[in-house]
Amino acid sequence: MRVNIGDTTLFFDVDGELFTPSGPQMREKPTLLLLHGGPGLDHAGFKPLFSQLTDVAQIVYLDQRGMGRSDPDNKSRWNLDQWAKDVHSFCEVLEIENPIVLGVSFGGMVAMKYASLFPDHPSKLILSSTTARSDLQLSRDMFTRLGGEEAGLAFLNFVEDSTNNFEDFQRLVLPLYNTTSGDPDASKRGIMTKAVLDHFSENIRPEMDLRSDLREIICPTLVLFGDSDPLTPPLQGDRIVRELVNAEVRHETINNAGHGPWRDRPTEVLAILRDFVAL
Repeated sequence: MRVNIGDTTLFFDVDGELFTPSGPQMREKPTLLLLHGGPGLDHAGFKPLFSQLTDVAQIVYLDQRGMGRSDPDNKSRWNLDQWAKDVHSFCEVLEIENPIVLGVSFGGMVAMKYASLFPDHPSKLILSSTTARSDLQLSRDMFTRLGGEEAGLAFLNFVEDSTNNFEDFQRLVLPLYNTTSGDPDASKRGIMTKAVLDHFSENIRPEMDLRSDLREIICPTLVLFGDSDPLTPPLQGDRIVRELVNAEVRHETINNAGHGPWRDRPTEVLAILRDFVAL
């Protein structure tokens, strides 16, 4: 499905009903809006696992501006403020009130910015495997610990020049993102818009600092990390929690899990998400 939010058209998909029978009444479930990572990926990485949460929420998958099946758009509008405002505009057009917003990796950065710009809009926030401020040395050290010096260097080279170092990244770095091999077809199902990744790496990541944005967030927030995540090590979760001074925070670090911890420990993580969403 596609929806026009004013200056662009976004693709989204929905799983589960909003109203469900409950005795003599129809009970309205919350909407769980999922913001994918990348940057440059699409919503496919959430499927099929997140369908299991339709007992407690209606699931909405969104391809963000310039990515996936959404319109390509103009790269002059590729920035965190715009992506955050898109979340709000998307909800306004579809009349989604007080969503629970989950952002993973890059999606978590968008979620932080959105919840700071519109603090009364989300009912809850879930920040997973993300960062408020890039720390390349921290990530490189973790990749080195997990895969040796060659992996650490390949990560740094990819960040500096993703076009010419993509093959080494796929061979040496990407396999370290998670502790389990997972679904071998998952990466093939997704749509990658590399232009967004390159734009983010060159123009946004170096100066990004969302620490002050975190202090504006007031809704209950779940901070969810894997203890073996080399891209956003658990210390990044600690740093996020430290800045969430005006929100009620639940902090979970999943053992033996990497980037997007549900990929490695689906049963454990889904139980945490279900409990937080239904609370």
